Amino acid sequence: MAERKSALRRAPERPRLDALLEKARHTVVSDELLRQQRASFVYGNAPKGSRITRESAKKAVDKTRVTEPA
Repeated sequence: MAERKSALRRAPERPRLDALLEKARHTVVSDELLRQQRASFVYGNAPKGSRITRESAKKAVDKTRVTEPA
């Protein structure tokens, strides 16, 4: 079996990525922005040829509630 040399090396430095990740850790996402992101996810992952529209995705997100597990 071939060895995976790339797994043996340390990842390269990525200062821009590190700065963006640090900024993201301190970003507060509003409920409205989260709702928009959910609707975009639903619409973007709908199968081709489905009857899901952007509007129906928005309505579905507003009706769906996320609850704590029992």
